[in-house]
Amino acid sequence: MNRYDGDEDVERTFPALPPASGKGFAQTWWGRAWLKALEDTALDSQQLKTGRRLARAGSVGAVSVRPGRITAVVRDRDRTQHRADVLLEELSDEQWDRFLDMTVERAGHVAALLDRDMPPHLVEDAAATGVDLLPGMGDLEPECDCGAWDHCGHTAALCYQVARLLDQDPFVLLLMRGRGERAVLDDLQARSAAPTDAPPEPEGVDAAEAFAAGDILPPLPDLPELPEEPGVPPSLDTETPPPSGPDPHALEYLAARTAAEAHRLLADALRGVPDHSGLPLAEDAVRLAAGAPPPAVLERLADGSGRSREQLALAVQAWELGAAAALSVLEDEWAVEAETLVRARAALESAWDEDERPSLRAKGNRWTAVGTPGQVRLGRDGRWWPYRKERGRWVPAGGPSQDPATALASAEPAPEG
Repeated sequence: MNRYDGDEDVERTFPALPPASGKGFAQTWWGRAWLKALEDTALDSQQLKTGRRLARAGSVGAVSVRPGRITAVVRDRDRTQHRADVLLEELSDEQWDRFLDMTVERAGHVAALLDRDMPPHLVEDAAATGVDLLPGMGDLEPECDCGAWDHCGHTAALCYQVARLLDQDPFVLLLMRGRGERAVLDDLQARSAAPTDAPPEPEGVDAAEAFAAGDILPPLPDLPELPEEPGVPPSLDTETPPPSGPDPHALEYLAARTAAEAHRLLADALRGVPDHSGLPLAEDAVRLAAGAPPPAVLERLADGSGRSREQLALAVQAWELGAAAALSVLEDEWAVEAETLVRARAALESAWDEDERPSLRAKGNRWTAVGTPGQVRLGRDGRWWPYRKERGRWVPAGGPSQDPATALASAEPAPEG
């Protein structure tokens, strides 16, 4: 049910969802990012477990979504009811302008939103303009009448339920950030129809005149803003036959990827993100292959990294889920020992209720659910990664989770139909 005030939808209320026993709460990457923000923020993993159990049991009532806040009544196991709220900071008017301007300039972004999709490059492009759509650690602020000061089982259950709503409609997230679907689409349509004027020519001064004027001239203007997209290197496709040796197609691709990487590094530097460049060659080959190079270049990347074409394709699949950390989980099997093993066993022991716990067979940092095509792998950073067996090999099935039960549920094949 939607409720509107004037021309803008300021609140949406979703009826209670049926129980989700045995299923993951998020199938889309943005739904999993929402849950990661919850799991990274909550200090008590037992409360997360309680929240998952309540959400699976269908104990979360109708969910109200408003700018900056989600609300629901959650029924506890003893039948008591609690009002749970989770707050998320709204975007400012300036941030909305930057996001909408960026979106309307790329037809693919508008089409994705209309298709109820939120591709990673839309979120990345928004972040490049200083707009973080998805919440991060500490962004989901809980309020519950049970008196808990941190995330309790009730607010956790609400977040798990909202992950299912986000899977169906990313406009739920935009409403939490301050604007409803109708307002966003109307604004995009208005911006698309607005005439665009050519930018004015930049002002300047003759170099000799500037030198002679000395301190009389005003200070230099601010540095130009970061370009929205990386530049396009010059084409090597000329009528002159290339010399023997370098492959012009490989050089063109490498130049384009270098421009894209330089653009990303500059954007990260302007936002204060640490530089994590300097990948080993075998990992950097996977990063380059993730940019969809021509077949001949892809063949060279496979050979240069010591992988077959099939192995490289699997490595790219892992890279797109979590970069170098996901690639390490795919290709490195290591012995879990000492305190790490104690923590892993404790997480596995507490992840499921006694009657729900699957039979797990351990090998190194990999736990396989006996009789199923599912597996969870422990990364060296303590996160759990889902894997699914397809055509006799284990393939990445999603991003990481702090909870092995959530990770294993993500490994289940999507329902058909």
